[in-house]
Amino acid sequence: MGSNPHAPAPSEIPSELPTPTTPPGREALAAILARPDRAVVALDFDGTLAEIVPDPEQARAHPGAVPALAALAPKVASVAVITGRPADVAVRHGGFAGVPGLDHLVVLGHYGAERWDAVSGTVHAPAPHPGVAAVRAELPGLLERFGSWHGAWIEEKGRALAVHTRRAADPQAAFDALRGPLGALAARHGLIVEPGRLVLELRPPGMDKGMALTQYVRELDAESVLYAGDDLGDLAAYAAVEKLRTESPDGIPGLLVCSGSAEVPELAERADLLLNGPGAVVDFLATLAQQVQCREGH
Repeated sequence: MGSNPHAPAPSEIPSELPTPTTPPGREALAAILARPDRAVVALDFDGTLAEIVPDPEQARAHPGAVPALAALAPKVASVAVITGRPADVAVRHGGFAGVPGLDHLVVLGHYGAERWDAVSGTVHAPAPHPGVAAVRAELPGLLERFGSWHGAWIEEKGRALAVHTRRAADPQAAFDALRGPLGALAARHGLIVEPGRLVLELRPPGMDKGMALTQYVRELDAESVLYAGDDLGDLAAYAAVEKLRTESPDGIPGLLVCSGSAEVPELAERADLLLNGPGAVVDFLATLAQQVQCREGH
């Protein structure tokens, strides 16, 4: 991958910021610092900006998330929250609406099928996949037939449905046992199953976080990108960043951040920078905003 001639040397990354452990990560962070107005900062919601909780309806953005994003967003090309949740739910749980400084924020919900822009405050989305309604009708009966998996429950996500096993007596055993039947149910109705941290999401095919991120980076003609996530669904976004690094002669520098969890080592192994959960992610974003301001002041 070619180097950005305007970027500071990776060795000059300010000591206040954690240093990525890989050369591509250090190059990407340097590029973001050098040209923040050409950078896209993309973030998962649950587990990255918000702590994982037993009831997803109770999830809320870390208290420092909105202030950090409001400080950073005006200095970068865009901040994008990319989530499997409906866009309006992520906006509500994140507290993103009507916040000064968040004009450059978008929420790409349902893996990019929905889009909320802070400027307009509206959600744009296509018609729902008919298979979701069919699965919605059959799913309670399927779970009832396997009554030994008490504690598994359904989350309604509008354009998708999710089955959580975190409350089950043996969460991993319930997850493993349900994966096959749910996969068969999804396939009958033209859906796919997306596994996560003790959750199996049944959703339409053809869109994932990687596709959503790639399309948005290209839409803005960004020169660098940061993506932070915590779960298996974020692997597609990781793959997209890795491809962007190499698909053109110079590549687009990309920084892969893992909101650390022992539950998903697949993500941690590919990350350039490991942060210890949403609190550490928020601290990193706030410090990044401060460092961009310091460099602009020179």
